[in-house]
Amino acid sequence: MAATAGLPAARIAAGVRAGTLDPVAVTEEALQRLERCDPAVHAYLHVDAEAARARAAVIAGQVRAGRDPGRLAGVPVSLKDNIALSGATLTAGSRILEGYRAPYSSQVAERLLAAGAVPLGRTNLDEFAMGASTENSAWGPTRNPWDTARVPGGSSGGSAAAVAAGIVPVALGSETGGSIRQPASLTGVTGFKPTYGAVSRFGLVAFGSSLDVIGPLAAHAADAALVYDVIAGADVRDSTTVPGPRPSATEAAAAGPAAVLKGLRVAVPAEFLDESVDPGVRQAVEAALELMAGAGAVVRRLPQGSLPSMHHSIPVYYIVSSSEACSNLSRFDGIRYGPRREGADLLETYERTRAELFGPEVRRRIMLGTFALSSGYYDAWYKKALSVRRLIQQELLAVLADHELIAGPVSPFPAFALGERAADPYQMYLCDLFTAPVCLAGLPSVSLPVGLTPERPDRRPLPVGLQLTGRLMDDARVLAAGAALEALRGEPERSPVYAGAAP
Repeated sequence: MAATAGLPAARIAAGVRAGTLDPVAVTEEALQRLERCDPAVHAYLHVDAEAARARAAVIAGQVRAGRDPGRLAGVPVSLKDNIALSGATLTAGSRILEGYRAPYSSQVAERLLAAGAVPLGRTNLDEFAMGASTENSAWGPTRNPWDTARVPGGSSGGSAAAVAAGIVPVALGSETGGSIRQPASLTGVTGFKPTYGAVSRFGLVAFGSSLDVIGPLAAHAADAALVYDVIAGADVRDSTTVPGPRPSATEAAAAGPAAVLKGLRVAVPAEFLDESVDPGVRQAVEAALELMAGAGAVVRRLPQGSLPSMHHSIPVYYIVSSSEACSNLSRFDGIRYGPRREGADLLETYERTRAELFGPEVRRRIMLGTFALSSGYYDAWYKKALSVRRLIQQELLAVLADHELIAGPVSPFPAFALGERAADPYQMYLCDLFTAPVCLAGLPSVSLPVGLTPERPDRRPLPVGLQLTGRLMDDARVLAAGAALEALRGEPERSPVYAGAAP
């Protein structure tokens, strides 16, 4: 059987379904890559090799019996450790859930399994998905496969690093303010944030319930479209999911650059390319926009002031998300889940458990949310933040009324050094500068690798991501544009670890 390292998920699945690839061999090869790469990268919190082998054997049996295992037959995948998979760990990167195992599966996990995927393990994340570097994990940071002295982004840094290292072709992450697209950008892979409500949140450990979305990270844009098609859809267990049929993202992504980009109107607001953007990032983004224009896209530069409320997006996002988090995290008290710290009475047990087992960033956001919702401050902070959130959404929708896509960088800067921003929460929060507005508006958005920053004496070349954002429920078009741009650029640059270098 042929080696599968670097093969797109779609080709692996096609080979397994046709009988030319053995899913057991594919799984074994992925486990070997994991064993070789992960000690240096630390993308995984838990690996269940035996369960993966058993799952692959079941799929092999289905193929031998003439049954179709599904669209992801035999494809190794990994899930962020805040997405429930029955019987697997579910720690959300926190000591307060240490040892906890999910008693049921999320809808996205159910759909992956029904499509024939093979879960390898649980990927690392910032505690309760609160962070932009995966340094807030209770079990230590994940490292960037491009440079292990640098962060992979967050909070889905483990899933991004697993794909960037070539361990799996696709992984699932979750996003509240940029936690799929930002690590995708920093590690040089494709990351897709669906429209809010396009994918069920059932089985996701909640952070900000009006913002949280599950989406794919993949080595190829077409694979992100394939996984999106598998996991998207209405769910009676999540009342926020959108019912009804939707276009196939896989078919849209296969249409090709000429069909997708010709006449496509792409807005580039000045707010997305201001002085805060690293020159190397700007250079790669501009080159990608020129490619799109050369293929027939109509790239329009919008003047400063086209998104007048965007500069409020960071404070609005952190007030809204922290307010929702302080409510969602109240259930973690040491009584119902995970370990606890005993006190003299129930109140002291609560206090000791939460003080000792929540990390500092989680405690900070709980305190911020509690303050914003408290009597006397609710109108001044939380209610006002909701009003500005609506303005941000209206401004983005106004731009999209005249354009199919909004383009710009995902992150103002490439991957930064471990510890560089950890001591300054505000500097860390600025990582979400270009991603948070899209989350506040609930729009679909994809991060695509579009090159590397120039080499410098203090920094090797690092990946740059371009962000394409579309209209509500226009997920297929966004993914199609991503696949078209990838086709124009050719095979994306891959990390040294992905290419087979020693980590």
